Amino acid sequence: MDEKNWLSLLSEKDQVNALMKTNQVTNRFGLALSEEETRLLIGQKQDVLRQHQRVEFGGGVLEKLIFAFCDSNYIRQDDYAGTLGRLLEIFYLYKNESLDELTDDELIDYMRQAFEGECYGSLEYLEETCLEDFVRKIRRRSAHLSWRENEDGK
Repeated sequence: MDEKNWLSLLSEKDQVNALMKTNQVTNRFGLALSEEETRLLIGQKQDVLRQHQRVEFGGGVLEKLIFAFCDSNYIRQDDYAGTLGRLLEIFYLYKNESLDELTDDELIDYMRQAFEGECYGSLEYLEETCLEDFVRKIRRRSAHLSWRENEDGK
């Protein structure tokens, strides 16, 4: 086995272990990931990162999404892994769309508030309406600040 494959397997094993540990918290809310679901989510995360041309260091956002959404009124065990996968896709889409003007935590906090509030648990509404409007405001603010800096620098 070459070094690259060994490191990749070790990294995946660490990621699986870290995600499986989240069950200690999420079990209180009736949610848990199986090892198979965990492996599928890790694979999906790698695909999403490639698709959005992003790199992730450290624990990554999947654990943050798990902890942010585990006590949601709208997530049930039968759709838990699928919902996490969609949240991950939505997160990276809007991380790019926000031009990285938001920290991971800021974006996750907004996603959580909107999901529980005006979205009533609808991932489609979160993605297509709430986050689209939110990110449009972020880009507008960023463009305005950028314009002001250019004007002040003259």
